[in-house]
Amino acid sequence: MRRVILSSEEALTRADLNRTGAFNAQALEAATAIVEDVRQRGDAALRELTARFDGVEVTDFRVPQSAIDEAEQRVDPEVLAALRQAAAQIREFHERQVQQSWFFAREDGAIVGAKVTPLESVGVYAPGGRALYPSSLLMNALPAQVAGVERIVCVTPPAADGTLDAAMLAACKIAGVTEVYTVGGAQAVAALAYGTETIAPVDKVTGPGNAFVAAAKKIVSGDVGIDMIAGPSEVCVVADETADPALVAIDLMAQAEHDPLAACYLVTFSEAYADEVEAAIGRHMAASTRADITTASLRDQGLIVICQTLGQAVDAVNVIAPEHLELHLAGAMDLVGSIRNAGAIFLGEWTPEAVGDYVAGPNHTLPTGGTARYASPLSVDEFVKKSSIIQYTPRALARDARAIVSIARHEGLWAHAESVAQRLELLDEAGMDGVPKAGELR
Repeated sequence: MRRVILSSEEALTRADLNRTGAFNAQALEAATAIVEDVRQRGDAALRELTARFDGVEVTDFRVPQSAIDEAEQRVDPEVLAALRQAAAQIREFHERQVQQSWFFAREDGAIVGAKVTPLESVGVYAPGGRALYPSSLLMNALPAQVAGVERIVCVTPPAADGTLDAAMLAACKIAGVTEVYTVGGAQAVAALAYGTETIAPVDKVTGPGNAFVAAAKKIVSGDVGIDMIAGPSEVCVVADETADPALVAIDLMAQAEHDPLAACYLVTFSEAYADEVEAAIGRHMAASTRADITTASLRDQGLIVICQTLGQAVDAVNVIAPEHLELHLAGAMDLVGSIRNAGAIFLGEWTPEAVGDYVAGPNHTLPTGGTARYASPLSVDEFVKKSSIIQYTPRALARDARAIVSIARHEGLWAHAESVAQRLELLDEAGMDGVPKAGELR
C-alpha cells in the first residue's frame, strides 16, 4: 500500500488520494450508445446486448412468478434464515425513518405543510458478475417497500445458463419485489428509465453497479430519478496501538476483495504499526479465495496515512470522506462528534464493516468517492416525494400582500403583483378591515 507520512504541520489533501471516480470517459461513451439503442429499439436491443455482454440468449426477460415463489425451496436453509434475519433488521431500522405528512396553522388562519407520497414505481439494480449480492437487493427494495412503493422491479444480470441465483430470487420474494427481469448492465438501466415492450418504465432507479451502470444512471438522470452515482467501494480504518493488526488487516481485505478498484485507507500513528498490518495482510492472503482481486486493490488503490496526532487523523478522515469508516480506537464513541464526512461509522473492534453490509439494519448503499461530504446513505426518503400544501385566508393574504407585491415588482413580474392586487380589491369591496388599498400597491 502507498504511504503518506504527515509531519505535525501537514494535512492530508484530496490530491493525495488519487481517486479514480465512478466512471471514465470510455464508460460514459459506451453507456450513451447503449442507452440510446435501448431507447430506440426496446427488447430487440436488450436481447442483442445481453447476448454480447453476458453470452446468454434470452427470449423472455421476465422471471415467472412461480420461479420466484419456489426459489426459497432451492436455497440453503442456513442462507435463507440469514436473509430473513437481515431483512427483519433492515426493515426495523428503516421503519423508524418513515415521515408523516404535516401541517400547521398560523394565527391569521393560513395553513402550510407537506404531503408525503410514496413513489408509484422503483427499479432496483442488483449487481452480478464477480459476486452475487442478494444483500444489495434487500437494502434497496426493503426501504421502498417500507415507504409504500407498490411496484418494485428488480433487474439483475443472468448467469451463464440464463438463470438467476436462487438466493437472489428468494431475497426478491422476502423484500416484496413485484417484477424480476434477467437483464443487467447499462441496458438494464435504460430499460427501467424509458421502458421496452416487456419492461414498463419506473419513476426512480436505485442500486449499485459497475462503471457502465453508473454512467447509464448519470445519463438517464433527469428523465428518471436516481439514488446516487456509486463509484468503487471503499473503507477507511483508523487504528491506534490498541488495535489488533490482524483484525485491521482482514477488515481492509474485506473491502479490497470487492473490486480491483476498491479503495482502502489505513490512518494510523506509526510506520511500525503500519508494517504490522501489512505483514498480517500477507499472512491472511494465503487463505483468500479472491487473492488476485484483493492484491490488486491494495496495491493500486490502497493508502496508509501516518499521522502525528489524533486531531490530525480526524482531519484526514474528513478529507477522505469514506464510504465506510471503522474506528479501531480506545474511546471510539467520543470521536463521533468530530467526524463530519462518512457514509457509515463502525465503532470499535467488535464492529467490522461486514455487519453493516448484511444484518445490522442501516443501509449499505452509501456515498462513495468522497461524496459523503454532501450525500447520505440510501433511506426511505429516497422512495417518497413531498408536495407543499398552502391555504391562505383573506386575512393572511392581506397581511402578506405588501411583501408579495414588493418582490414581484423587483423581479419585473407584473401579473404576479396583479394577482394579489385584484384580490385585495375584492376584499375592499366586501368591506374587510385592515386590507391595503390595491392602488397603493400598484
